[in-house]
This record gives sequence, structure tokens and C-alpha cells, in this order.
Amino acid sequence: MAAVTTSIGSYMLDVEHSNLHKIASYFGTFIGGITFTGSIVAYLKLAGYKTNTYNLPMGHVLNKPLSAYNVLALLTLIVSHSPALGTALLTNAAITSFLLGWNITNSIGAADMPVAITVLNSYSGWALCAEGFMLSNPMLTIVGSLIGSSGAILSYIMCRAMNRSLYNVIFGTWVDPNAVATKKKEVQEHQETTVDFMVEAIVNSKNIIVVPGYGMAVGQAQGPIAEISKLLNEKGIRMRFAIHPVAGRMPGQLNVLLAEAGIPYDVVFEMEEINEDFPETDLVLVCGANDIVNSSALEDPTSPIAGMPVLEVWRAKQVVINKRSMATGYADIDNPLFYKPNTLMLLGNAK
Repeated sequence: MAAVTTSIGSYMLDVEHSNLHKIASYFGTFIGGITFTGSIVAYLKLAGYKTNTYNLPMGHVLNKPLSAYNVLALLTLIVSHSPALGTALLTNAAITSFLLGWNITNSIGAADMPVAITVLNSYSGWALCAEGFMLSNPMLTIVGSLIGSSGAILSYIMCRAMNRSLYNVIFGTWVDPNAVATKKKEVQEHQETTVDFMVEAIVNSKNIIVVPGYGMAVGQAQGPIAEISKLLNEKGIRMRFAIHPVAGRMPGQLNVLLAEAGIPYDVVFEMEEINEDFPETDLVLVCGANDIVNSSALEDPTSPIAGMPVLEVWRAKQVVINKRSMATGYADIDNPLFYKPNTLMLLGNAK
């Protein structure tokens, strides 16, 4: 929001209105507006609020026309010599960027939210960079460039890990909303288990893989899990950890939590390193994860997340999923893994 107000104010106070100043003012307003409302939606989604009820009319086709409109508005600002028209165009850029920021982030499936966060971080850097040009402040330009480029690189890396293009994340949705509305949900039954059974299953296993998710962080269960891992290793039971590239709510969040809990680096593996080991695994404990182990990504070509790489935990001999309830994850997609014959649900706090 600071970038938006600063850009409009700087344009109104500027006397010369050079093309560089016009372009910097427009980019500062436009990118700053997208970052502001986009960050609000991202916070609401990650806090567990359902924002689907606040969809804009024709939201699934609105992004491209609004973007094209702002390109034309920028060209008009450059060729115009009217301060009043320029101020009106910048004000219009602020309004449309607020709408774009809300609509883009709200249209992004929550499984894409870690990517959306890095994209928004990148946007904030480019807005700062534009302010640097506008205010002739090299420090703002340099710092903004570093933030913007690092966020863009991280976004690209994460998109590759999720088999998604950055274009689809920004301008597309996981699925056509009309297709979702017409798809019927099947009534399926899950199998629940108890802590006592879980203890027995762990003791009788020789090869265990733990898949941590955001629920582990919320429940602050990394400490107890580290203690269990230490005890099992002393008894000759192999316990490893499988980390999905976008597990948690920020890239690397779970790696940091496991490291802080004292879990050795040599038992923590990335998805591509450990996915092939699940068929030889006696027990998989999914701790507070959902979307990153959703089997519909590989088994259902009509799924909204079809093609997304996931941890193939269902290939193990036994899977126990610990989560608070049977509710869907942040992607708001049902998980067929919950109903597989080798899956047991341990409902409750991860700790």
C-alpha cells in the first residue's frame, strides 16, 4: 500500500513528468496494489478461512483482460502530457491492481499457495525497485532488485517441483469452476485407529517413513517425533523423514523445524530421493499433511491437482495418517488415500 500511495503522490508532485518517472510510478502503483490485496487473501487462506464466497464476478476469465487493460493504460500515460489524465490513470491502476491482486490469489488453488507466497514476495521487491527509480534512490533500486529476483528464482524452482508453470499459477486456476460444481462426491468410509495400535505398529516395524506437514508445525510435534526417532534408532528400527518441496506454508519450513528438533540431516530426504522406497516400507506415518500425499494427483486424470508430484505413501505396507479431522486440506480437495484398505486414520492433535 505504501508503494501505491507513494507512486501516485510522487507523480502528482513531479513537474517534469519524464517517461522514466511515469513508467516507475505506474509499475509502483500496479505491482504494489497486486501485492497488497494478494497478501491479504494469502493470509486468509493460510489462516484457514474459506475465501471462495468472495469470488469476483467472472473471476476465472478476469485476469488477462485486466492485465491487457493496464498495458494500454501505461502506454496512454507515456504518450499523454496531461497531469490530470495521468493522475486518473494511476488511480485507475490502483483500483484494477487491487482487483487483480485479490482475484489472482483467490483463484489460486491452496496447494499452489507456497508458490503464490514467493511470487508475492517477488512482487514486493519489484514494487520497491520501481520506487527507487521514481525517487532516484539507488539503495531502494538495489534492494528491490535483490528481493524481486530472488523471489522469482524461488518461484520458478517451486513450480518445477510441482509440475506447474508460473503462467498457470498466476493466470490460471487448478480447475474450471464449472467442472467442480458438476462433479459428485462419493460417500466413502475410513478406518480409524488408536494410539495403542500405533505404538504396536511402530515397534513391530523395521523400516518407517514419517511425512511431516503443516499440522506437525501447528501441533508443535517435532520435538516428540525427534525423541521417538532417537529411541527407535537405538533399537535398530530405521526411521526416515520425507519432505515434499512445498510442504508446510513456506518453502523449507519443515526442514528448519526438524533441524531445530535435533533430527540428523542424513535421515531427512526430499521427495525425489525417497519416493521409490515406499514399496519396501513397513509403516508410513503422515503427520499433519494432506495435499502433498493426495493420491488423486496420479490416479485421477480429472482431479484438480492431476499431474502434481506427490509422496506416494499408499505404496507402503501400512499407512497411518494423523490429522485433526477428516476435513480437506487447504486445496479443498478430497483425498482418496484416506479410504484405501492399507490406510488408518489417527484423528487428533499431532503432539
